[in-house]
Amino acid sequence: MKFLELLDREIRYLKGIGPKRASDFEKLGVVTLEDLLYLLPRRYEDKREVRSLTELVFGDFNLIKAKVVNVEEVNVRRNLKIIRALISDGSRRKAYAVWYNKGYIKKFLSLGREFLFYGKVISKYGEIQVQDPEFEPVEDLDALGAGRILPVYPLAGNLTQKVLRSVVGMVLDMILPELPDIVPRDVLERNSLMDLPSALREVHFPSSLKEVSKARDRLAFDELFLLQLFLALRVRERKTVEAPVLRPRGDLLREFWNRLSFTLTNAQKRAWKEIQADLSSGKPMNRLLQGDVGSGKTIIAIAAMLLAVENGYQAALMAPTEVLAEQHFWVLDQYLTPLGVKIGLLIGSLKDRVKRRVVEEIASGDIKVVVGTHALIQEGVEFKNLALVVIDEQHRFGVMQRAALLKKGDSPHVLVMTATPIPRTLSLTIYGDLDVSIMDEMPPGRKPVMTYWVTSKKREKVYEFVKKRVSLGEQAYIICPLIEESEVLEAEAATKLFEELNATFFKEERVGLLHGRMKSEEKEMVMKAFKRGDLQILVSTPVIEVGIDVPNATVMVIESADRFGLSQIHQLRGRVGRGPKQSYCILLADPKTEEAKKRLSVVVSTTDGFKIAEEDLKMRGPGELCGVRQHGVTDFKVADILRDYKLLALARKEAFFLVEKSPNLKDYPLLRLMVKRKFAEVGELIDVS
Repeated sequence: MKFLELLDREIRYLKGIGPKRASDFEKLGVVTLEDLLYLLPRRYEDKREVRSLTELVFGDFNLIKAKVVNVEEVNVRRNLKIIRALISDGSRRKAYAVWYNKGYIKKFLSLGREFLFYGKVISKYGEIQVQDPEFEPVEDLDALGAGRILPVYPLAGNLTQKVLRSVVGMVLDMILPELPDIVPRDVLERNSLMDLPSALREVHFPSSLKEVSKARDRLAFDELFLLQLFLALRVRERKTVEAPVLRPRGDLLREFWNRLSFTLTNAQKRAWKEIQADLSSGKPMNRLLQGDVGSGKTIIAIAAMLLAVENGYQAALMAPTEVLAEQHFWVLDQYLTPLGVKIGLLIGSLKDRVKRRVVEEIASGDIKVVVGTHALIQEGVEFKNLALVVIDEQHRFGVMQRAALLKKGDSPHVLVMTATPIPRTLSLTIYGDLDVSIMDEMPPGRKPVMTYWVTSKKREKVYEFVKKRVSLGEQAYIICPLIEESEVLEAEAATKLFEELNATFFKEERVGLLHGRMKSEEKEMVMKAFKRGDLQILVSTPVIEVGIDVPNATVMVIESADRFGLSQIHQLRGRVGRGPKQSYCILLADPKTEEAKKRLSVVVSTTDGFKIAEEDLKMRGPGELCGVRQHGVTDFKVADILRDYKLLALARKEAFFLVEKSPNLKDYPLLRLMVKRKFAEVGELIDVS
């Protein structure tokens, strides 16, 4: 199709765009003509109305037609020169056009010549000033775009607004005549949406500012609509596939429930009922189990895995890090080994001999439940009969990693767990094809963790508080600062802090060290020692964020807490408060920005994970909050899932209706093609051919 060839054409092949200019465009994220179409203006300059000096709007940008009466250059100080041009339009008012450190401008300002000036007008030192204005001689037919609303784009390198406007205009003229509207006409009419060519023209060169808003809504709708179609296709595809029927068939699950030393919460019972119904339906389960830290998701996941084993199948649990995989393995070992269920651990750091044995036992079916990292999806790892895949903290995995694990079985059921509460706006995008079970209830007897934020000046007092709690027989975590994308530096920082605390504040206490660079055996030894109470204080990197359950740990100190995201602090805080004693989380931080201060204030003010996630989403955006950019589903160029929530709901409704009406979009080949093109990375998960 010609329009697709045009969209995919690289901008460097356009007339007038050489390698240098193409490099500047690339800095703006523009490589193809399609990228340029969706490089939206950051604001607009309304130059439809030329104002006289008596009609100026102060504090706003004004377009003024006036003659240059006088020009002077003022040396204010060593590095500051001001050019002042006295301008007049024949009225009683006069004004000064002012430029800073732009001496070259003088030669263009001919006395007595009439210019159009465009700039912000202010009152300063008792005179009217036009700040750093653009200007063009009036006789220039296109002087400053007078009479139009002009787009103002982000710039890079040597690009100018004039160049960008010219190139965008040329590309619009080239593509729009060839561009079909991918959204069905009845959908457009039902929702009063602008047609696509008009929307692209209006968003770049609007006929009115009101039309800009309509155009932007149309382009945002397209992004959200394609995503929701993709999700709707995945949901429909699952309805056509058969999956293992898993129903209670023996004593294994019953014995597991009987051995529990506690009663399930109502939220756990509700989630288990929903999961059990999915597993027995004969269709692949695809369910998100989300609940706050400490709400008991792991117990429900274990029950689901036991149901698979009881029916003669295998189950796999995939975790994003080796530390978390090991923690899950230790937990499963406590519950499953006494029941005679053989479990295995498959992670990259295992010795080759051990790894080979585990892989063989997975293939033979001897290992019924296997826990691992992405090592589970490596070539050569084959399951005998995988029926259930549990994915923990799925936002840390790429789509292709999850797809690869699902291929290890024949349409296995999928249970996704997350302790990061997902705001509703985000759940309709990242998790929009999943059924959701929410566990919003904590086990009885637990007290909310008391959270405080103090500056580093009070570090000694904080450590004194830790000593006091430890002297009462309790335990504490001290979390080292987050060092993004450097496990090595985090390990070094943790080791240094551990040695310092051992030699100073906590000479008499038993202190342990845990970080991601330690060998598996060392990590297990340290964790078991902490669980037993042999260690009173654990100095750790953020590897303990998820999965560690030590009810006697009542204090957590987070160093440089302002380096962490809200949800991550909340996750870490969830490691304490897991027993009946009052627990404390102390955030040591000297935040430099208002946003960092706000983040800390939010986490101090509430222990509600959903409120925290909503605030985190507002402050950091979806990509930062959940690492979801890897999914390719929230990297919108126009849409904003917070601002466009109503559009998102509308797009979802229309998309699911369309896929219901036309399975696999067989009546909409162009739309089907655009979905496949947009989600090429994950296209193999759905059949849109």
